[in-house]
Parts: sequence; C-alpha cells; structure tokens
Amino acid sequence: MCGIISVIDRKKNPMDGSAIKEALSLMNERGNGEGSGYAVYGAFPEFAEYYAVHVFYDNLIEPKTAVEEELEKLGIVKHDEQIPTFEQPNLKKRHIPWRYFFKPNVMALGTTASEEDILVYLMQKVNTTIPGALIYSTGKNIAVFKAAGWPEEVADFYRIQDYQGYIWLAHNRYPTNTAGWWGGAHPFNLLDWTVVHNGEITSYGTNKRYLEGFGYVCTMHTDTEVVAYLTDLLQRQHKLPAEIAFKALAPPFWDDIDRMPEKERGFNTALRMTYSPAMMNGPFAIVVANSKGIAGITDRIKLRPLVAAVAGDRLYLSSEEAAIRVMEPSPDRVWMPRAGEPVIGRTE
Repeated sequence: MCGIISVIDRKKNPMDGSAIKEALSLMNERGNGEGSGYAVYGAFPEFAEYYAVHVFYDNLIEPKTAVEEELEKLGIVKHDEQIPTFEQPNLKKRHIPWRYFFKPNVMALGTTASEEDILVYLMQKVNTTIPGALIYSTGKNIAVFKAAGWPEEVADFYRIQDYQGYIWLAHNRYPTNTAGWWGGAHPFNLLDWTVVHNGEITSYGTNKRYLEGFGYVCTMHTDTEVVAYLTDLLQRQHKLPAEIAFKALAPPFWDDIDRMPEKERGFNTALRMTYSPAMMNGPFAIVVANSKGIAGITDRIKLRPLVAAVAGDRLYLSSEEAAIRVMEPSPDRVWMPRAGEPVIGRTE
C-alpha cells in the first residue's frame, strides 16, 4: 500500500503545490486517511541560508519555551512563525506546527562542529528529552507539511498551493505496523535529505541498532525513519556518491555478485560486507531528495511498484503512471525501472 509521487524541474523552475495535490489524491485507495504529507525544495528564498526547523507542539507554553532555550544555546533564530493552517471538516489541529529560521553557532557544543552536526544534535535532543515537542524537518529552504489525514485534506490544511519550489515529494500513507499519527506521516526529513517510502523495511531493527552506533536515535515509531538517517550517514558523513550509497542500501544478491567479473565482484563484495548492517530488506519503493536532485529505487525483487517519466526538464517518480499523467498528460517517456536500479534526476 501507500502512494508516493515526486517531481523535479532540473532547471529549477518553480511549481506550486496544486498539481501534486491532485496527483496524490488520485491514489487515495493506497491510503486510509491516517497520514499524508508533502515536501518542497526552494520554498523560502528569502531565508535560503537559514535552516528551516519545523516543530510540532502540543501546546505553546512548556515545550515551546524549552525548545527555544535549546535554540538560543546553539545559535541564532532569524525569524519564527506559526505555520499557517486552515482547519478542514475532518482534520483538526492536534498539534501546533511552528517554524524557525535558524543559524547554528559552530562553537556552541564546546568544540568545532559542523552546522549539520549541530542540527542533528538539536533534533535528537528535542525529540528525546522535551515532551510535547517534535522536530520533524531541519533542511535549508525546505518546507514539510504532514498530518494524519487524506491527501486533499492535508494539502488544504496547509494550503500547499501557496508554496512554490523546484522539487516536490508527496506521500499517502497506509500504516501497517504502527498507528497513524502526525509525526509518523511522511515525508521524513533530516537536513538536506527528504524521504517518502512505500512498503516495509523488515531490517528496521538491524538498521536502527547500526544507526545508534553513530549517534542517531529513532523517535518517529515507523520504519521509514531509518532511511533518512542511513542516507545522511552514507552520503553526508561517509561521502559516498548517490549511486554507491543506494547500492549499499539495496546491494546485489550474493549469487549475482559471484557471477560478476573479478574487479566488479571485489568491489561489490567489499561494499556489501562493509555496510551489511545498513542493507535494507523487505518490500519497498523509496524516493529520496536533496537540494540537488531526486532518486528512486525499489527492493531487489521489486515487490513494490515504481514508475518513472520524463517530460522536458522534469522527471517524475510515482507508484502509479496515472498519478504522473495528472501532472503531465503527455510525457516524453514512461518506463518501469528494474528492481534495485536507481533512477536519479539532478538539477542543472
């Protein structure tokens, strides 16, 4: 179950959220009304150099005060605001979404740390020690909108048609192993990485323990969270190119590796052995985005669907071709990527 769709304009021409709302709503049978969400890159050009820290508050007294004390310790808030929302008949405001435009102080932790490390520390600290507060997005020039509701309800709740950007991701959730709630709705974001996922990560326990060894803590109560953290670990911290990082997450089977030429066999053997705890098992289709592009991949035997399409400067990735055609009725090319084969679209 679950429906995913994403689009990138490789020349960074802006798109508003109205078309992706209609495309995601077409896949309502893939969800159950317990979670939907959208993410957009390029949403805040006036604050492009600041991290857009998104927080769900249960109230605006104790948790908000505690979060703002942490922000003051770690850097400077340029601007903050309650994210505009518009209650729908079947979607009430269970949490209060707030947004901070934040610049970290690299000396704030008592030693020189990267800005990204400070944001990871902030997110983990708030989500594990401050009841009533949940940081769910920390990227520059990225907006994330999610809640427990149907795609059109969540889109109208946040009025995503009022936002513009050059990358959009959207997700319609059908929770299977955990209850639907606002924090567990997709997309999942950490720094520049945003993830939407259809399926199940059956290796979640192994992946979670591996990530804990690098200081990540899973707090969202859903298996998809590990995808965002693994992406950050492999690509930001370990500096792996996207193609290699995806191969580490969904490597070839040993039987296939054994039949490869010697040099290729040696590389894939070393990669799989080095990152065996990061390997993801289970049926899945995933789209990962950062400010430079989007990439989609399925599990190694393609137990979940993924369709790709190109129209001019735009690349689309979705669970269903019909959803793509809502946004682009006449694409130049439509195809089904092979199992485990990443499809990557980068900005120019």
